[in-house]
Amino acid sequence: MTRLSVATWPPPGVVRTIARLARPPHPLVTWSDPAQWLVKLRPLGTVPDRLVPELIEALQGELTFAEPARCVLGPVTRRLGGQWLGVPVAGLDDLSAVVFDATAGIVPVTHPQPFEADVVIARGRVPKELAGEAVEGEWLTNRVALVADRSAPGRPRFDDLAVFELTLD
Repeated sequence: MTRLSVATWPPPGVVRTIARLARPPHPLVTWSDPAQWLVKLRPLGTVPDRLVPELIEALQGELTFAEPARCVLGPVTRRLGGQWLGVPVAGLDDLSAVVFDATAGIVPVTHPQPFEADVVIARGRVPKELAGEAVEGEWLTNRVALVADRSAPGRPRFDDLAVFELTLD
């Protein structure tokens, strides 16, 4: 069993933009490492390893026809459920819908929620005053990955199990 998600990684310039955001010390907040700054199109949860080949095949079949997406950061950081601080990413709704359609028959959607994309930059009991910092940036995402989260406390580790290139027709 592995914790999986379908995600896209921001390019180095966007990572540098996010890294410039304030990260004040706070006893109840853990700031994430840039190695953790992915944008999830669909969190899959803990998935049996035997389903990975089927997920790869389904994603390959659907993402073959998907076009790159223009991603836009901001306009300000926001609290997510009081437990995370995120940088919103707009522009991924259509791509996320393709991913959900491709994977729902393999890993059912158990907690349907409206799709919102964010780069999570902090976890813990995030106070309201940490949200609202202005941030802007954009990029064209031309790849999506099936990502395994093999992190341990204090040691982020994400492995791309498969990468799917998106091309303009």
